[in-house]
Amino acid sequence: MRKSGLIFMLFILFLSMAACDAGHQGNNGGKENEKATLRVAWWGVQSRHDYTMKVIQMYEQEHPNVEIVAEYASWDDYWKKLAPRAAASGLPDVIQMDRAYLFQYGATGQLEDLTPYIEDGTIDVSSIDENAISGGRLAGKLYGFPLGSNVLSVITNDDLMQAAGAKMDDENWTWDDFEQIAIAVHDAAGVYGTNGMYPADVFFPYYLRTQGSRLYNEDGTGLGYSDDGLFADYFERQLRLVDAKAFPTPDVQAHITGINDDLIVKGNAAMSWNWSNQYSGFAESAAAPLSIHLPPEHADKAALFLRPSMFFSIPKSSTQKEQAAKFIDFFVNNTDANMLIKGDRGVPVSAKVMKEIKPELSEVDTKIFDYVEKASQHVRTTDPIDPLGNAEIMKALDDLSERILFKKITPEQGARSFRKQAEMILDKNK
Repeated sequence: MRKSGLIFMLFILFLSMAACDAGHQGNNGGKENEKATLRVAWWGVQSRHDYTMKVIQMYEQEHPNVEIVAEYASWDDYWKKLAPRAAASGLPDVIQMDRAYLFQYGATGQLEDLTPYIEDGTIDVSSIDENAISGGRLAGKLYGFPLGSNVLSVITNDDLMQAAGAKMDDENWTWDDFEQIAIAVHDAAGVYGTNGMYPADVFFPYYLRTQGSRLYNEDGTGLGYSDDGLFADYFERQLRLVDAKAFPTPDVQAHITGINDDLIVKGNAAMSWNWSNQYSGFAESAAAPLSIHLPPEHADKAALFLRPSMFFSIPKSSTQKEQAAKFIDFFVNNTDANMLIKGDRGVPVSAKVMKEIKPELSEVDTKIFDYVEKASQHVRTTDPIDPLGNAEIMKALDDLSERILFKKITPEQGARSFRKQAEMILDKNK
């Protein structure tokens, strides 16, 4: 009797464990041989749609139990469709996410924390720098996994720089060096020394980082710098360059509607502040050779950071979370997939993938990969995700920038006005 009872108890225990395991698998995407349908959504142009569909086909071939339903649209249509689906708890299982929306969706509890999928190895980060991953974190939770990285850069027209006798040591140059080079180019060639560094929401935060400060505090309830002299100094330098005709006013910049209109492409500026991924379009469109450099004063305060080009997120409403995490892992770590993706979604975050696909890249794309690899040796953790109200604050910053450069107000007046407007908006986050 004792032996029979023991066998019966072991049998019951086995059934209980199997049921628990089945329940866990069912909540997270099912067992490997169970059929699963995964909805994956992204925005982009037709070329992105085309190669992403090929990547999806590769994944389905390796995972015959998974059927992926693709949902894609242009940038504007994508976000218009996503909002009502979020309200109805009907978001796709994998969502391409932008930094500008990560706070909005993450802070309101609509996105899954991806940290457990890293900890259990579902998403392999063994060849991915934590600085690259950190851009998707909010309050200690990873709401977006980066698909690629960009780094702030200064692109130069080599012919114009040579004509001005300008020499740049991009490991050590300063803001004063930048100003002097821009003026020297104008004096020598009669063109702008630099583009207009618009929008201000990209370049003013970088300037603050070179001074050891941040635009926002950690929890997004206030500005991250206390000295308004930093704001004034930033715009006073730009005013000096405007007066020297080495820097365009906002109306000049407003007429640039595409790459072919860009000042550096047309030979009307020697330097262009841009993200590293922009180099490809400029280099292929410009008549003169272009080079890509680290921006001034990046080293002392480790001011550079790896900016995620975009993310993949998993909504809390998904019933296929584990399968979704496996797809993200494939997208960022599979070499064959990234042979198709190349640098369209930014330079791959996996160092292993980057090394393996580099021999297949064009000369221009190789320069971008080399630049990001070089810059990654100098980076620090990115700023916190933009808080609620960021869009409104950035509009205020751009408006004030325009008024300052047209000399409607002084930089000091602009600094006070910006602080007043920004603090009023951020106060709502407390």
